[in-house]
Amino acid sequence: MKDDAPWQRDEIESPCTKVCVIHPQERLCVGCYRSMDEIAAWSRMSPEARRGVMAALPDRAPRLAQRRGGRAARIARES
Repeated sequence: MKDDAPWQRDEIESPCTKVCVIHPQERLCVGCYRSMDEIAAWSRMSPEARRGVMAALPDRAPRLAQRRGGRAARIARES
């Protein structure tokens, strides 16, 4: 096995889940809970700034959990 040590970086990995949709009211990505500004700046952020964002993400999840009902609510209204 070859040594990949020169290519490994001691960085905080992105929380991106590749579900890149911005919630219209909260202005957060529904996949990773970051703001558009945080997503855009991620590659330039210091490790401390990244840790701060990562620490804030769990508290943001409930803001997106409230749904208006989607398809199930629409079907119920039509019945």
